[in-house]
Amino acid sequence: MRLFGSIQEWATTEDVVAGIDEAGRGPVLGPMVYGIAWCRAADFELKSTGFADSKTLTDSKRRTLLKDNIIEGDTVGWGVHILHPNLISKGMLGLNKYNLNSLSHDTAIGLIEHLVDAGVRLTHVYLDTVGPADKYQEKLQRIFPSFGVTVRSKADALFPVVSAASICAKVSRDIIVETWRFPEGGDIPSQWGSGYPSDPQTKAWLRRVYQVCFGFPNFVRFSWSTVEDFAKEVCWDVVWQDTVIGSPKRKRSRTAISQSATVADENNMSILNFVSQKPANLSKPPTCRLFQTLRIKPVV
Repeated sequence: MRLFGSIQEWATTEDVVAGIDEAGRGPVLGPMVYGIAWCRAADFELKSTGFADSKTLTDSKRRTLLKDNIIEGDTVGWGVHILHPNLISKGMLGLNKYNLNSLSHDTAIGLIEHLVDAGVRLTHVYLDTVGPADKYQEKLQRIFPSFGVTVRSKADALFPVVSAASICAKVSRDIIVETWRFPEGGDIPSQWGSGYPSDPQTKAWLRRVYQVCFGFPNFVRFSWSTVEDFAKEVCWDVVWQDTVIGSPKRKRSRTAISQSATVADENNMSILNFVSQKPANLSKPPTCRLFQTLRIKPVV
């Protein structure tokens, strides 16, 4: 989900520089948020704002800077792109892998394209690196040949406009995490610590909220090794069966994280039957072992 402030009139008539940075790449909990900020090229130093790497500022200072100097001010424009934990997990666990670096690159490209499409007169974009800085810079420069691109490690400490983007991303993520509502319902505790995999409080929280059949709430990034290893230890296993039309039946096993704990019988109907030309026989629908164990029966 993207959120943008208004595009100022000066951004379409004067030379503009932009910065991009993220927050929440490493945690096992919550979203990753990308921030973009822009200002007049003539104001590149942003000397009077007090912007700095968001990690070096207190939470109170970050929020004050965001409110006074970015959202309510006219010197800096802003936008954020919020990447839900489910999106991250699906990309990294799917059959067609979409790793975190590719997701990060595409998100940054999308933020830049938003400004270009809005008519912002960009002359240069500065970014914190994701992967090798030189290759990332070359990639972006090929996509956006009409203005300069600079990719640096720790760019948020080098360029004030990237610092502003870092503040946008960090404060947005903090607020989202603080106000997170669990659609799963139930009494889910909110004392999860920093959210980083190495945090003992975060590990303890994961052990409190897991469910042997469905795994964890969607606040959790299922693709993190911390979660995968824990799921292998405590969650039920599933035997997945794929039947290819016109070929012998085959099975594959995978540890259950967020799927129901079903052990497929050799004679059970495959999901591919539903897309075959020959209609599947639905007179006796198969019953999985979970339903048998819980004595769940169809009502229609």
